[in-house]
Amino acid sequence: MIRDATTRDFPAILALNAGSVHFLSPLDEGGLHHLHAQAACHRVIEIDGAVAAFLLVLREGADYTSPNYRWFAQRHARFLYIDRIVVDAHQHGRGLAVRLYDDLLEFAKASGIAQLTCEFDLDPPNPASAQFHARYGFREVGRQWLGGGKKQVSLQTREVTT
Repeated sequence: MIRDATTRDFPAILALNAGSVHFLSPLDEGGLHHLHAQAACHRVIEIDGAVAAFLLVLREGADYTSPNYRWFAQRHARFLYIDRIVVDAHQHGRGLAVRLYDDLLEFAKASGIAQLTCEFDLDPPNPASAQFHARYGFREVGRQWLGGGKKQVSLQTREVTT
């Protein structure tokens, strides 16, 4: 079941994020509260009473200092920025990420927002994310180095069609 995230989900969301922190920025409870308050769309998939995946998305104008978010904010007037999506490792291969992205597309259409944005790691590489986003119609529009040259990301966009 896909539903809006609530504060009751925060322990599970933080645990999922911690398990994928090598691909994401770290997140603590205070940071999650801040992002949740800023989120245009914060959804979870619940399976057998447990959070199996989550998606956190921001719109333009959010109070967020992420260099990737700011990169898109400098170039797009209206957009949805996929800050993070995480699927529990035990649930990989079941299409949960696709379900969350399909749900986000419906949200974007209903909100009249024509641009989805995100990034994934190039160095160190994240080939699973690269393949997923390519299959889902994202294309690279830029690259940037982060963390003093320790990490390079591919900045991606996808048009939302009605």
